[in-house]
Amino acid sequence: MEQPAVPFPPSPWHLTGDMVVSLWRVPTDELPPWPLPHGVRPWVVRRRATLLTFWVDYRPGGVLAYREFLIALAVRHGRGLAGSTVAAWVDDERSLAGGRALWGIPKEQGVITLGADGRGSRGELTAAGIPPVRVMYRDVLRLPFRLPARAHLVQLLPDGTECRVPMRISGRPAIGRSRVTAGADVRGRLLDGSAGRQPGVALGASAPLSVLARHRPLLSLAVRDFRSTVGS
Repeated sequence: MEQPAVPFPPSPWHLTGDMVVSLWRVPTDELPPWPLPHGVRPWVVRRRATLLTFWVDYRPGGVLAYREFLIALAVRHGRGLAGSTVAAWVDDERSLAGGRALWGIPKEQGVITLGADGRGSRGELTAAGIPPVRVMYRDVLRLPFRLPARAHLVQLLPDGTECRVPMRISGRPAIGRSRVTAGADVRGRLLDGSAGRQPGVALGASAPLSVLARHRPLLSLAVRDFRSTVGS
């Protein structure tokens, strides 16, 4: 087998760290034409689709340590629900190469800073072709137990076939509030109200962020000290 240009761990990946997850409900007519595997369609309730955003600090103790901002669309997959990653940025070349090669996750390179205090966290993503993205999160209620969960992603591989990515996670959850800001909306209008597109920012590259810029999260939570397995 040919060696990858950037070596990465084989599947599955065992990872640990902290994350902030937010749930968004957006009108279906605002969704970009994201490519999905055959037969997979957005999960729509009352003409609204569901997006999930993840700010993740993967820490030493897993197979890789890096930071990630990921946007997933809730989809119908067979008779059940799944997620499909529509955009993702990481600050580690091995994670980028592995995510694309193993599971078809469309990761891009970015600069991500994440910081936390006793009850909250904040982060920022900067990358070529998109406006800066920032998050501020604060706990409202911490739950006194570890919460396990299972899910799976369904991704479109470059050859057009479907890739199912099982995921398992357990961690200490907290319900909170978050605010996410991006630099441009879907029309290319800056958030300060001025017209035009930011220099060097392509509308296509910023399309997933444009959806977020027009809405607020419906629900946010932190999952701290999580342990997860991605892949099989």
